[in-house]
Amino acid sequence: QVQLVESGGGLVQAGGSLRLSCAASGRTFSDYTMGWFRQAPGKEREFVARISWAGGSTYYADSVKGRFTISRNNAKNTVYLQMNSLKPEDTAVYCCARKRTRWDWGGEYDYWGQGTQVTVSS
Repeated sequence: QVQLVESGGGLVQAGGSLRLSCAASGRTFSDYTMGWFRQAPGKEREFVARISWAGGSTYYADSVKGRFTISRNNAKNTVYLQMNSLKPEDTAVYCCARKRTRWDWGGEYDYWGQGTQVTVSS
């Protein structure tokens, strides 16, 4: 069983920065693409960013491109989301997820964390 635990959320003013972390259990973390998603109140969950198993490829939603950076440290079983130039519309619960299949870039996610709240005040 894989567990994903997010941390680093909080309250920040518009224009500020936060760095989220997602720590994963298990010995095969480095075999899987990881992603970040967010869900704002009353809205559906939306994709934010993903990173390939070795970190060589990344992909971002248009809404965060140029402001957010996803990275990972496979030695620490951790994936990060650096969020800069935050806007009130970035307010949401952010959660990380792991792809179902090893070495898979485009498939489904099967494990999800509980999420961490990010609130951006104007």
